[in-house]
Amino acid sequence: MADVKTFMVEDGKIIFRNFSGREEQYNREGDRNFSVILEPEAAEAMLRDGWSVKYLKPVEEGDEPTPYIQVAVSYKNRPPRVVMMTSRARTNLGEHDVEVLDWADIAQADLIARSYEWTVNGKSGIKAYLQSLFVTVREDELELKYAVNDVEE
Repeated sequence: MADVKTFMVEDGKIIFRNFSGREEQYNREGDRNFSVILEPEAAEAMLRDGWSVKYLKPVEEGDEPTPYIQVAVSYKNRPPRVVMMTSRARTNLGEHDVEVLDWADIAQADLIARSYEWTVNGKSGIKAYLQSLFVTVREDELELKYAVNDVEE
């Protein structure tokens, strides 16, 4: 088994959220995941190391494609640490409540993902698995008005 590699993204933009593991066109039922936008330099280095970096098509003509990587959220072997922060609470999210992040208005996301090297039918690569994620939720005016500092949801 190869060395486990990790990467960290601070103040990252999370896209294609599926923390609930719902079945979709490109997702099997129960597969929880999301993608995170990468800096171009980091994406190039990760590609050289064998990570499965993909690219979004440019929005405007002349723009560069935007690199991103899909990160699996698995509770089978090594559960990730997922923390959601609001003005009133810091909440650890487990397997049964992490799906709230599918609909949260995320202001900031910091994460660390670890590698899993795979080989299937002669093909190989590195899949990213979530190790830890700290998400700050953007709250609206009413949430802030009615925040109770000593109550955790």
